[in-house]
Amino acid sequence: MPAVHLQLIETAQNGPQDDLPQDAPRLRIAIATRDMKSLNAHFGSAQRFAIWDVTPHNARFVEAVAFDDVSDESGAHQTEGDDRIGPKVEALAGCNLLFVLAIGGPAAAKVVRAHIHPVKLLNPESISSVIERVQAMMVGNPPPWLRKAMGVKRSMDFLDEDD
Repeated sequence: MPAVHLQLIETAQNGPQDDLPQDAPRLRIAIATRDMKSLNAHFGSAQRFAIWDVTPHNARFVEAVAFDDVSDESGAHQTEGDDRIGPKVEALAGCNLLFVLAIGGPAAAKVVRAHIHPVKLLNPESISSVIERVQAMMVGNPPPWLRKAMGVKRSMDFLDEDD
């Protein structure tokens, strides 16, 4: 089950591929999708992942990764012994966060071992809403798991306070 990577081609009309600020914190996120419009798929049954680079105030589509042979939503493989998790995890290399509707324990463990933080949402939502959610978390004081994904160390401001 090889992954197919689809990217936008840079032209005079759409400008440079990397127009995000270089000094801003950046996350690469993967979103499990059936239609490239919404987060609406389970990890195992996702035929596509939309990959985006996100900064606190901007976002840029990087690529779509597509798979032909996927598990059904119950997690059952069509053929015993097929590894549908490994190729997906490999295709998402370089991503910091993975947004899914559901992910099984063994798949989540492989994703975490690849240094990708899985985020399970309860309901489908648009890709733009997922991006806005990430941007809102990046601004100000991100939660510890997000700081880790961003590679940002938290300053120990409280140590500098006078008694």
